[in-house]
Amino acid sequence: MGMWIGRGRKARVCYGFDDISLVPGGITLNPADVDISVDIAGKRLEVPILAAAMDGVVDTHFAIAFGKAGGLAVLNLMGIYTRYKDPYAVIEKIISCPSDKATALIQKIYQEPVKEQLIVERIQEIKKAGVLCAVSSIPQDAERFGPIVQDAGADIFVVQSTVTTAKHLSSTYKPLDLKKLCLSLKIPVIAGNCVTYQVALDLMETGISGLLVGIGPGAACTTREVLGIGVPQVAATSDCAAARDFFYKRTGRYVPIITDGGMITSGDICKAFACGADLVMVGSAFVRAEEAPAKGYHWGMATSDENLPRGTRIRLGTSGPVKQILFGPSTTDDGSQNLMGALRLSMASLGVRDIKEMQLVEIAIAPSIKTEGKIYQVAKKQAINGK
Repeated sequence: MGMWIGRGRKARVCYGFDDISLVPGGITLNPADVDISVDIAGKRLEVPILAAAMDGVVDTHFAIAFGKAGGLAVLNLMGIYTRYKDPYAVIEKIISCPSDKATALIQKIYQEPVKEQLIVERIQEIKKAGVLCAVSSIPQDAERFGPIVQDAGADIFVVQSTVTTAKHLSSTYKPLDLKKLCLSLKIPVIAGNCVTYQVALDLMETGISGLLVGIGPGAACTTREVLGIGVPQVAATSDCAAARDFFYKRTGRYVPIITDGGMITSGDICKAFACGADLVMVGSAFVRAEEAPAKGYHWGMATSDENLPRGTRIRLGTSGPVKQILFGPSTTDDGSQNLMGALRLSMASLGVRDIKEMQLVEIAIAPSIKTEGKIYQVAKKQAINGK
């Protein structure tokens, strides 16, 4: 399997969202008859999307608004909301900083220690609104924060790093025992990120309740440029979904796959489900929501790394309230609004009734799918970008 890239060296061909298209089947449906709801960690979501645990996307106010809309937002425990009593003054500094100084400022801001009392306060604020609460930690702090977030009332604990494996080795510190953590907590644990079949299987063996898939595809992430690692999301999702299905056949336990990052349009979200995702995690689409805390600005989770930043600050602007981004009506033609309407229409056009059936649709390798017959659209975009 693979192609020769040099003498004695092969590489596997992998595909991203721009490389494929979905093939309609033999029937079509009324979009109103399509079911897009999903289960994750014993919880039912009417919107199969997790809002990414990024400070420009999710604060407590956005988490509440997104939860009331039917989705699940993940609050970053390593972010400014648990480091500062008044995080919005800090956000103002980040978004008003000149571009060439933004990374250094973010590094300095994130040196402030995380405060356990603020963790408790943020979780309780979300729970008082009557919505589900999910929070995210890096593996190094997961054992410390796990019991705290559980006692505070969080529903789901996400353990997330750039590259996560079940077998992490270190000569200078004690690695996280993910299996032990899952057994010690009464709330479900979602872990990530990974991109390969075997690592997905290994992580499922630890007892996690969901798996994040994706290394470096996010709009504000520079991991692929800095480290040179990653697998395009179509291939990564398909491989990890195959691991999920094998694990389910062998154990009877179903671990949902969550494609995390790289989805720019509603069409990309549709393709992620077709490749095997049970849910998707999205950040950049919701940065544009009026409820998002950073007024259309976005920065990577690893931008603050004091030694090797792997993220950048970008500006995407604001396009409308979160309900419009999710349910429309859309005032744009680029697939950035009415994401759920697009998903329903795509599924209906493909003749599938739910997410499980969506995972089985025919896929075509089609690198010309976005350019075929689109010369005038390309010219229009170039003219807009050139202004």
